[in-house]
Amino acid sequence: MDATHVVLLVAVAFFLAIHFLVSGTRLRGILVGALGEGVYLGLFSLASAAGLAWVVWAYGAATTQPLWNSVGFRHLALVLMALAVPLAVGGLTAKNPTAARQEKAVGAAAAKGFVAITRHPLMTAIGLWALAHLLALGTVDGLVFFGGLLVLAWLGPLLIDAKRRRQDPARWGEFAARTSYAPFVALLQGRNRLSMKDLGWWRLGLSVALFAVFVWLHPEVIGPTVWPG
Repeated sequence: MDATHVVLLVAVAFFLAIHFLVSGTRLRGILVGALGEGVYLGLFSLASAAGLAWVVWAYGAATTQPLWNSVGFRHLALVLMALAVPLAVGGLTAKNPTAARQEKAVGAAAAKGFVAITRHPLMTAIGLWALAHLLALGTVDGLVFFGGLLVLAWLGPLLIDAKRRRQDPARWGEFAARTSYAPFVALLQGRNRLSMKDLGWWRLGLSVALFAVFVWLHPEVIGPTVWPG
């Protein structure tokens, strides 16, 4: 690990601290009470954007230092991305009580579609994307960058769950009883059922199309290193 990796590590730590020490904790409520919801959200958005920009810049400036032979992980990365794309589409296009400004949708009736797979489809998708690239790159800079995003994507939802539980314990209990943090757990336990109608055939079709485009364009736009070849 050299100086560029240290800078990247500090940037990732700052970005994670914004979310784990402020958003989703009781400190958020204190700040909202002192500043107002609008001012808090504005300042938090600016801080998050600045932190993410710093992380991306530091990652681009970091030297590439191999840690492991990543060739064997590239087919696994493709599988993980095939799971991540539809979860991302569902997380972005369907109502979800765990998403920002959708708190009022909480309740048993909201536990359908992609939310029946996991309460956090978008965050799960980001986590799968980060894990796929972390494994397929096998570098120090990739471990720090994608590892940081993986921590945020898979631990951040626990803070979101805690916040929603404090906001509306009764309705959250109904929702949580039919959903799961980890993908497919509620379905495997028989607490919910998956309906293709609720998933939306157009979302599934869009997911297939996007995945095909990503596989096709990835070598040209981003680079071939994480794809089997």
